Amino acid sequence: MARIAGVDLPKRKRIDIGLTYIYGIGRTSSRTILEKLDIGLEIKTDDLTQAQINAIRKVIDSEYKVEGELRTEVSMNIKRLMDLGCYRGLRHRRGLPVRGQRTCTNARTRKGPKRAAVKKKGAATKKK
Repeated sequence: MARIAGVDLPKRKRIDIGLTYIYGIGRTSSRTILEKLDIGLEIKTDDLTQAQINAIRKVIDSEYKVEGELRTEVSMNIKRLMDLGCYRGLRHRRGLPVRGQRTCTNARTRKGPKRAAVKKKGAATKKK
């Protein structure tokens, strides 16, 4: 089992798909890495030699910001926006959509599940 950047690559998957399991590497980046190293896209992660794994690891370490380092940078960018008090930072602070989406009917991913409305007992429900 190949382990690159602290992530175990899945077995029996093509290597270009397997590399996308690393945070910060997508399809384009994985294909660029493999083309640079002359590794075929159809090779399965199980079939990689130790030399190929080391070469991939070396390229990722030298040229890409991945996993913990990238997560730290993203969280620091969000924290900076919140400290500045700019509009995007306020939206992050309140847990609302940041990029101009509507919030009246949608935005359940950011806002969380609906809260149940509290119904009051009123005069309209009583009968004489």
